[in-house]
Amino acid sequence: MAIQRMDNVLIVVEDIDAVIAFFVELGMELEGRGPIEGPWVERVIALDDVRQEVAMLRIPGAPGGIELAMFHTPKAVRSEPPDAPANTLGIRRVMFAVDDIDDVVGRLLAHGAELVGEVVNFETVYRLCYVRGPEGIIVGLAEQLT
Repeated sequence: MAIQRMDNVLIVVEDIDAVIAFFVELGMELEGRGPIEGPWVERVIALDDVRQEVAMLRIPGAPGGIELAMFHTPKAVRSEPPDAPANTLGIRRVMFAVDDIDDVVGRLLAHGAELVGEVVNFETVYRLCYVRGPEGIIVGLAEQLT
């Protein structure tokens, strides 16, 4: 059996509106948003009394996306500081290929994000950077040069 595709990455958030706005500014599209609750979700994620709001964001014209979940009950648990360094165990970032890294960084900074380090060249192949958005979410950006 082979994997068919990677469908999405889940990010649990406290302010779903701010995080949706961040990813929309990045260039994603909000595919859908709504409440999720009931026995089926409780059985899947092994939590009781689940009430959450979920939003699905997709990359226009491309596979894959980001799923956001804001838990009303049970309350979300923070396992690390929101500004954890790059060497912290666990998922650290989601990487996106972009056409114009300067444009994307400029738009995200104007939207309240911050550059984690610097925009740097990896040889003559890519320009790369990390940007920290709302709730400490880090996205990597890569602009292909050659």
